[in-house]
Amino acid sequence: MVGLPAESSPSEPSNRTRIRNRIERDTRVRSDRISPTDLQSLLLEVYARKAKSRDPKALLDDHVSNRFTQPSRSNPVSILEWDRLAFSQLPEVFQPVELSPVCPLGTASALSALSQDWIVSTIRSTEVVSDSTNVLALECAFRRREHKNFSSGHASQVHLAASHRVLRGQKITPHPGVLQHFRLFSLCSAGLDPGNLRFEIETTRLHIGFYLSAFKKFLGSKIPLRVAITDFGADRPRLAVESGLVDNLQSSHKDVRIGFDQGRQQGRGYYAELCFKIYATPSGAK
Repeated sequence: MVGLPAESSPSEPSNRTRIRNRIERDTRVRSDRISPTDLQSLLLEVYARKAKSRDPKALLDDHVSNRFTQPSRSNPVSILEWDRLAFSQLPEVFQPVELSPVCPLGTASALSALSQDWIVSTIRSTEVVSDSTNVLALECAFRRREHKNFSSGHASQVHLAASHRVLRGQKITPHPGVLQHFRLFSLCSAGLDPGNLRFEIETTRLHIGFYLSAFKKFLGSKIPLRVAITDFGADRPRLAVESGLVDNLQSSHKDVRIGFDQGRQQGRGYYAELCFKIYATPSGAK
């Protein structure tokens, strides 16, 4: 799973406030009084004029220096091979989805505690997808609403999968090969929990089982895998999670180390119940 960024700096909102106050003072435009439609029209006009005035050399300089526009160093052939294998290994209940490059404004920050400063917002009331699982969650909710059985009042489970290049706005620690954008293969399942975390346990087991099977085929048998599961819903792992998730998975994947990591701090406050990481460590690597 992709690691979550650290929490935003407390200075970010105050910096935005100072910038907004300066702009309002210089332009005599009150940000809280301009309608979203007028704001969009204004920004479209401003950026159209700025784009017209740019010269090719400036474009080339930006292409080279802008941390959002540099091409990935990842091997596209390997990525395509992973996507081909991963989609072929999907359990039958999953439906592949090709997502749009953008999603509704607030998809990341309104559905989580993330700062909007970490998202690349557009001037058309959208944002560039920064986490495809959030978008899949919206699509799951839409499909469950559309397929709801009105006689019973229940909606069927929905399971979606996507491979998508995401773009994140927060500054990422410089590291060879690490950029603001990367390809993310993600799963999302939605359904009604009948009680005792049955839905969460069953779908988490389904997700982990898929990734283990796909990783084994993609990486080969010489790369050992390890699964670390965290039960954020309790101080100690609940018995239902231990028996229904860890024990069940271990019986199906005897060559994989599967256990708990209750000391995990990353994602605490972001994930409500269960989360997991899968480690693939080549022999001899630390």
